[in-house]
Amino acid sequence: MRGDARRRHFAGRFPLIPQLSPLLGGGNFVVGAGPREAQTLQAMAVALPGVVEELLSEMAAAVRESARIPDEHLLSLKFIFGASAVQALDLVDRHSVTLISSPSGRRAYQVLGSSGKTYTCLASCHYCSCPAFAFSVLRKSDSLLCKHLLAIYLSQVMGTCQELSVSDKQLTDILLMEKKQEASEVATEHQYL
Repeated sequence: MRGDARRRHFAGRFPLIPQLSPLLGGGNFVVGAGPREAQTLQAMAVALPGVVEELLSEMAAAVRESARIPDEHLLSLKFIFGASAVQALDLVDRHSVTLISSPSGRRAYQVLGSSGKTYTCLASCHYCSCPAFAFSVLRKSDSLLCKHLLAIYLSQVMGTCQELSVSDKQLTDILLMEKKQEASEVATEHQYL
């Protein structure tokens, strides 16, 4: 399918597309899983377009009914996110997503990337520490999400997100360690420029 035909086909399936720009925020995406997952997904969906929310909701319903995602949803996912969709699904298949929570209610995700590096993500504000997020999402606005953030959504939908409870201090240490690593990488980059 070419550009206009693809948009018409997709718009017929998701009627909100003609009204959306890539950066418009969505509404209330809540999956009918447990209350904790629904709260997580609702917080993560703050800035997602309605079409993505609808797709994720349909995927979650399909997983609840048949424990699998239909091919049409996978094609839609690929249409919206391109190559990142396949990469994110690979991360989900490898159980690379871990939700880290503390007694105070703070939450962060860690995603073991395909390169072996662990990235820290704050899904509530759509942040990932990976270079692709900084470049493709923030700087160029080519993508809605990086593959790590998309993997978080998909692991919640598919029920494969691992969970780890830590103390408030441990979570703070995890976040500070990530910040120190980022600062070190930036210093190294500037050294080679």
